[in-house]
Amino acid sequence: MKTPVTENICLSELLIDEIADALQQHGYIQLTEFLPAWLATQLQQEAERLSSISFKPAGIGRQNNLQLDTQIRTDTTLWLDGESLQQHAYLQCMEQLRVGLNRRLFMGLFDFECHFSHYAEGDFYRRHLDAFKGRSNRILSTVFYLNINWHKNDGGELLLYADDQQSPLLVVPPLFNSCIIFLSDVFPHEVLTSHGERYSIAGWYRLNNNSQVHLDPSQ
Repeated sequence: MKTPVTENICLSELLIDEIADALQQHGYIQLTEFLPAWLATQLQQEAERLSSISFKPAGIGRQNNLQLDTQIRTDTTLWLDGESLQQHAYLQCMEQLRVGLNRRLFMGLFDFECHFSHYAEGDFYRRHLDAFKGRSNRILSTVFYLNINWHKNDGGELLLYADDQQSPLLVVPPLFNSCIIFLSDVFPHEVLTSHGERYSIAGWYRLNNNSQVHLDPSQ
């Protein structure tokens, strides 16, 4: 069976409208059946295939400040470079969303970076923020899930918090082809201990370093 054409197929204008409205009102949105099923399936297969040969232990920080700290996170990752057909298609979908959100919300999103994540049994990521106000150009976080036949006993849920609250605002199960999108410097979050194999693509829309544009949720 021939793989579908990858350009301009992913997200409807109505879906981008829905995402923009939710980000404007609440600062986050939880989505199901986010991408075409064939693309989600191929990404899942690639993540599973590469996890044992190409993934590296995830660190805290970036570039020269990157450190490994297994008290905070124990997952492994691989950055997407767009070389495979499915990676290219995923990046095209997220580029479509970038352009659509900029058109609707004037967010000034400049580019997008992302990596596969693999949580083996016992892996976790403690509560953290993806960005701190005035100290990072990451503005919008995305997590796309690749777990077929996930069950509650498998663990690995993402907990999204409102500011310094102790109880989560949202519990996100890592269901296949679902996605959570949220403002990077507004919502602390964590990944609960996984009790099986857990795969996802974590990504960030970034501002140009010279841009000061920021969107605050109205509630």
